[in-house]
Amino acid sequence: MLVSDFDFELPAERIALRPVSPRDSARMLEVRDSGLADLVMRDLPARLQPGDVLVVNDTRVIPAQFRGRRGEATVGVTLHKREGAARWWAFVKNVRRLAVADRVDFGSGLFGVVEEMGAEGAVLWRFEADNGVEAAMMAAGVMPLPPYIASKRAVDDRDAEDYQTLHAAKDGAVAAPTAGLHFTPELWAALAARGVGREVVTLHVGAGTFLPVKAERTEDHVMHSEWGEVPGDVAARLNAARAAGGRVVAVGTTSLRVLESAVEGGRIGAFSGDTAIFITPGYRFGAVDGLVTNFHLPKSTLFMLVSALMSTEVMRVAYAHAIEHGYRFYSYGDGSLLLP
Repeated sequence: MLVSDFDFELPAERIALRPVSPRDSARMLEVRDSGLADLVMRDLPARLQPGDVLVVNDTRVIPAQFRGRRGEATVGVTLHKREGAARWWAFVKNVRRLAVADRVDFGSGLFGVVEEMGAEGAVLWRFEADNGVEAAMMAAGVMPLPPYIASKRAVDDRDAEDYQTLHAAKDGAVAAPTAGLHFTPELWAALAARGVGREVVTLHVGAGTFLPVKAERTEDHVMHSEWGEVPGDVAARLNAARAAGGRVVAVGTTSLRVLESAVEGGRIGAFSGDTAIFITPGYRFGAVDGLVTNFHLPKSTLFMLVSALMSTEVMRVAYAHAIEHGYRFYSYGDGSLLLP
């Protein structure tokens, strides 16, 4: 397939720079094969059935962007994937100024040593600090807002809270699982009263989620891997829910991708490890029956994913409706409920 098949025009004013408050007052576009419905996130319980299960991602965003100096040279670093206690792959601006064994001062007592040079500006770092690497990284780093927000305003203290979900528990993401941003304790209480269950998986979202698809054909695009986990007891409960007639509805594309990575023999199994699953139209879903998700970028792997779930034609109609009716797009934007 051509990547251009997933292109569309998005007016700049549709890009949300701040989330709404309260979080569950965001708008929600319900998308079914039978049509569209304009709702808000608080309507979610009424659109699901008792016995359905929502699956959230409990990853927590870390301050993953750094500015460092080596002599007179300045480098910008965005962490991508953890490889050990103090080792990370990262995307680097001004990467040509670096070489293996270079040592960069990131401030706050944090230093990074270049261990390996990868493709497309990727660098494997070993971080060092006298008083603990994790604490130094937290002090030196800033929240990694997506480029479409960070290019229009500075990161500030509000983002430290706004860019974390209610479910965030395990440090490791460098981008938020943004569909989860819409959930509040009040919304979860209403979902529980409706008889909708909740399960938790992990996918540590990498910075590759922001990278544009440069290939002309989807078959030529290479996904960056991310670490995820579906515990065995969670898999068993999800299989039981489906066997009883309930639907598994992923909260966000990250939850969906790790669930689909765990499918084996037509059932969801335990999973722990890296996944680079790339879902495009024609993919046969084995784990999920629906998806709560935000509105995605043109020609992005995430718009390809939702097109695989609902069909490209249905999603083109849905996105045209969302643009015409003033929905807010991307990480801090509104949500959608996709039920094929």
